[in-house]
Amino acid sequence: MSSTEATHAATGLLAVLRARIRQQGPLRLDAYMATCLTDPVHGYWNKPHSIGADGDFITAPEISQVFGELLGLWAATTWQGMGNPALVRLVELGPGRGTLMRDALRAAAVVAPFRAALSVHLIEKSPALRHQQQAVLASAGAATLSWHEDLAEVPAGPAIVIANEFLDALPIRQLVFGDGVWRERTVELDDQGALRFGLGAVVPFAGHAPARPGDVTELRGGEDVVLGELKTRSAPLSALLIDYGPAAPAYGDTLQAVRHHAYVPPLSDPGDVDLTAHVRFATLLDKARAAGLAAHGPLTQAEFLGRLGIIERASRLMAANPGEAGRIEAAVQRLLMPTGMGGQIKVLAVGSPQLPSPAPFA
Repeated sequence: MSSTEATHAATGLLAVLRARIRQQGPLRLDAYMATCLTDPVHGYWNKPHSIGADGDFITAPEISQVFGELLGLWAATTWQGMGNPALVRLVELGPGRGTLMRDALRAAAVVAPFRAALSVHLIEKSPALRHQQQAVLASAGAATLSWHEDLAEVPAGPAIVIANEFLDALPIRQLVFGDGVWRERTVELDDQGALRFGLGAVVPFAGHAPARPGDVTELRGGEDVVLGELKTRSAPLSALLIDYGPAAPAYGDTLQAVRHHAYVPPLSDPGDVDLTAHVRFATLLDKARAAGLAAHGPLTQAEFLGRLGIIERASRLMAANPGEAGRIEAAVQRLLMPTGMGGQIKVLAVGSPQLPSPAPFA
């Protein structure tokens, strides 16, 4: 270990985690993830350059402007399905750098009555990311831009909510099956003070299918909070949940850490790597319906964008910008790749039961 690494280990988040584990015992995985992502001093989301080609990972809005534009037009169509309310809250959970909302608002301008009805609300806890969003959206021409710590702070009224790669960053628990029982996966210290995984208490759990030794199931309590906040909002409400994950029930360890667009061990460099886990869409669908929300899908991202007309929109953009045609085409192909984002990312729509099925789920 270099002197710089030794200093970081002694003063950074690793030191905080070591002290906490020594005092309180092994941490549940969700507690570890929450500390790594949101610690007020050392947390990952307080670091401003995580997103984009020069950061640790890239999201669909950063790949192509067409993604955000199609979501802006989807929102306009959804507003019309609500009966054209005079005021509607357009809400984004985890807005990243603000790119999706900027592109969505640009596209929404072609539906002038919808654009005039909008107030825009961004749910973001990170001061660093809020600063980036403010800079990106300063020229978007939004009549009202508001930032909030969570969805519950958004004023009542008709709402359209977009959450792109938001749920996968919510902390998870992992249960590991062995000797006929499920046990809590924990984060503990070895004899040298390094982080390692351990197993804790037995947890009563009925899986979706018979489990085999070594099977892992993942539980994400933050989903229940989001769905509860959506449910308590006054109708009409429509929300899109877009994220990586399987459509069918499945066991498996999907916890991953990414740094500079490469996978690294999940317990390495706490606070300096992006930690996520796949969304279990079958479970999410069941939770949404149990909460009293209508739920549609999931569709793969390729199906969703294809039905919204991504090829036609990209073709028009290429015709208007022939010098950029190759780049535009490559970006759209990346969004639609069946073995990549197009197949791995799913889209679920939830909302008020009295609303018609939203496009393109009908």
